[in-house]
Amino acid sequence: MSFEIPTASVQEYKNNVELLLQQTASKLRNTVTSERYTGKAGKVVEQLGAVTARKRRTRHGDTPLISTPHDARWVYPEDYDWADMIDTQDRLRIGIEPTGAYTKNGSAALGRAIDDEIIAAFFGDARVGENGTSAVPFDAAGQTIDANAEGLTIDKLLAARRVLKANEVDMDSDRLFCAITAEQDQDLLKQTQVTSADFNVRPVMAEGRVTSFLGFTFVHIERLPVGGAGERRVPVWAESGMHLGIWEDLKVDIGPRRDKNMSTQIYISGTYGATRLQEGKVVEIKCVEA
Repeated sequence: MSFEIPTASVQEYKNNVELLLQQTASKLRNTVTSERYTGKAGKVVEQLGAVTARKRRTRHGDTPLISTPHDARWVYPEDYDWADMIDTQDRLRIGIEPTGAYTKNGSAALGRAIDDEIIAAFFGDARVGENGTSAVPFDAAGQTIDANAEGLTIDKLLAARRVLKANEVDMDSDRLFCAITAEQDQDLLKQTQVTSADFNVRPVMAEGRVTSFLGFTFVHIERLPVGGAGERRVPVWAESGMHLGIWEDLKVDIGPRRDKNMSTQIYISGTYGATRLQEGKVVEIKCVEA
């Protein structure tokens, strides 16, 4: 039995269960590439580096041999699970069937775990090499927009866009995203260039929220990390620059526990991992929050 459920006991029947405020699904899963894997690690992609053509200066000269640099990106799994139990007597006391609500609550926890994996991969080390034994840190020097004692501004978004464009990110075919908290959303709502129709051919707001601007789709999430100086670390990325590996997707098992007086157990599990695929496709914007 959940040790918290006695607080829900009632003297009259009720017909629903309300989940407390929380993020109830993954916000970032559909903003990155994904693939299924088996084994202890997954090789996401073989990567070929850029080469330079040689100018031909003689006739009948030797054919040039210009080596193509190779690398690979790897993703590693992390196991997540959650479980709780419902006692038969508690069902009688609260007058409802809470199994479905418990399942939704546990599934929400797994969805947030997926986002935490992706968020950690934005600025964490990426595993590379023939066997994934080498680490590539986030390029903080070349891919970071400093806070400058400000929140999220249009100038910062323009600077992030400039970095992506200078890195040859194909903005015509690659979807661009920016994850923001409520603080950054408020920052944008205070800027006339974002909210005024005079500056935008297409609407950039929906029901009071900023949804897109400068080619970025904004993802509202409250789980972004804070740096050592107390600045929010806001990620901007191209969809092809981040990857989610799935070893086992959301798995739900509901059944009686004979060792617990036949209480119903809801068990939910999943195995996921994430990685950054290319340094040039992820930018960090540091934002001061009031």
